Amino acid sequence: MSTNPHQFDKWRRHPWHGLSAGKNPPRELTAFIEITPFDSVKYEIDKPSGYLRVDRPNRTSSLPPMLYGFVPRTYCGTRVATFSPNTAEGDGDPLDICVLSERMIARAEVLLDVHVIGGFRTLDSGSADDKIIAVLAQDAVWGDVEDINEIPERIIERLRHYFATYKIRPGHPSPVTVEAVYGAETAHRIVEASILDYQEYFGIGQVAADEEGG
Repeated sequence: MSTNPHQFDKWRRHPWHGLSAGKNPPRELTAFIEITPFDSVKYEIDKPSGYLRVDRPNRTSSLPPMLYGFVPRTYCGTRVATFSPNTAEGDGDPLDICVLSERMIARAEVLLDVHVIGGFRTLDSGSADDKIIAVLAQDAVWGDVEDINEIPERIIERLRHYFATYKIRPGHPSPVTVEAVYGAETAHRIVEASILDYQEYFGIGQVAADEEGG
């Protein structure tokens, strides 16, 4: 273990380490948004500072179909990898999350209250890189959805295509494969595994939800 997350709490709370995973994990989570459906550039959290950094311009014309970010205080390690039969390791990043919202949210670096409805089992360069699917809490259209099978198949296919192609480089196969789509029950277990992976890797417990905003 190379980093103590507490060093990031001197000023603004670090989005990965200084916030809670949510009000009621594994069902109700906090999502930190890095990319919106309007972004043609891939933004990613800068792990030392907690600010967004430009990772790369999108290599294809497709834009992310949903809001895209991660769940604070999660980590894709060996427990998350146990859900993927074709790997034994996680990608070492926080757990990714995609959020469906009826209203347009056109800015990143915001926090959303969401509830989990399912996920995508993906491998990135051979490592587990699951994408949890959630809906915005109290959303007028999607807020009552409880499982991914209630979402139109065309929306799921857009997501599948995006993740299967968003890292393609000319002349090279995509390093990302979408292995399966799973429902809310499996997604909850993966969220729980990612929280335990985080606690083990960084050696600290979960920040209580009522600490946020203090």
